[in-house]
Amino acid sequence: MKSHYQVLIVGGGTGGIMTAAQLKRKSSHISIAIIEPSKNHYYQPAWTLVGAGTFNFASTRRDESTLIPKGVDWIQDYATIFQPESNKVSTRKSGDITYDILVISAGIQSDIDALPGLREALQTDSVCSNYFDPQKTFEVLKKFKGGNAVFTQPATPIRCGGAPQKIMYLAEEYFKKSGVRPNTNVIFATPGSVIFGVKVFADELTRIIAEKHIHLKTFYKPVKIDSQKKEITFQYMKPDTTLTDAQLEKGIGEKMEEGNLVTIHYDMLHLAPPQSAPDFIKQSPFAHTEGPNKGWMNVDIHTLQQAKYKNVFGLGDACALPTAKTGAAIRKQAPVVVENVYRMLKQMPLAEKTYEGYSSCPIVTGYGKMLLCEFKYDNVRDSDPFLSKFVDTTKEKWSMWILKKFGLPWLYWNMMMKGRM
Repeated sequence: MKSHYQVLIVGGGTGGIMTAAQLKRKSSHISIAIIEPSKNHYYQPAWTLVGAGTFNFASTRRDESTLIPKGVDWIQDYATIFQPESNKVSTRKSGDITYDILVISAGIQSDIDALPGLREALQTDSVCSNYFDPQKTFEVLKKFKGGNAVFTQPATPIRCGGAPQKIMYLAEEYFKKSGVRPNTNVIFATPGSVIFGVKVFADELTRIIAEKHIHLKTFYKPVKIDSQKKEITFQYMKPDTTLTDAQLEKGIGEKMEEGNLVTIHYDMLHLAPPQSAPDFIKQSPFAHTEGPNKGWMNVDIHTLQQAKYKNVFGLGDACALPTAKTGAAIRKQAPVVVENVYRMLKQMPLAEKTYEGYSSCPIVTGYGKMLLCEFKYDNVRDSDPFLSKFVDTTKEKWSMWILKKFGLPWLYWNMMMKGRM
């Protein structure tokens, strides 16, 4: 291991590996290192399918060592302190590393204790989360005998914003197969005002929710869990609106409390935890210091260049970008970062090609059904023009399920991780 690199990458997840692999394909002579402590690398988009019993968990894991591109040094350590004035990153065990250009793809962290009662609830056999243990999710589904099946998500940004509802659609279908659906209330509670931000996809998902007789509760922000009573409490967040007893659904046992709070009993609960940028990003000189993006990395939303330090770039979940945090977004961000890094090394101006906010959310709506929600900044639909010639991606399709279960994992391991796309 050296103490100086032309390009130093913090984070060996999707963004870090893609960036390193694409840079090496562009020029094998660039000296690159990746700082990443984890020995395991997971393809997390498949965890929804693991949670529904239709994908093998072991198949989602690879050794990190097998993914580090040839010619790239792997510093298996934690980045701790950034000193951009001296182009230096401190690590926990490996000392200081200096760089010409720094790329940060640090991901996102779960803030379990930001939701009171969640830590304790996850220790019980009726509360699960695909974000932690998708195998437990399937165990909970198998043991479920009816009652309230509650699915929810926090008001914070989360990775793959559609994931909390994907497992709900699969669970609803699983309950039909296991015979408990007639005695089950499937409830989806979201802090959002709609089921999905892009209207054409929201219309189809609203139809599916009605068809499946799912109880959709919008403006519901989870604020606490009582795992002994098996209750979850939500704050009703609709602006300038006070909830009244008449608005509650007695059939699912909603109870009103002071402060626009609603409590619902659960017999099973699946949720995404509150999430935030990693602590070492929040405390870094690269993060927003105030406002709604506080703590998230401050980059230009098109060039992905850090706002103050011009030889620093960011991509992926830790960045304050007004689009969904997905691997599909990173797939479009990485080439922009790579081109700009390469041009900076050559002392050329930044590239004309910019990131326009593309992201994709493959929403599984049942076993063998999926719609592919592609969009960009300002919630504008951005479906692939070639694919759209053959498939209406705004409707649930079997072909899209095949893409999700077989096509996308293959593309991830064999194309994205090798810098080929």
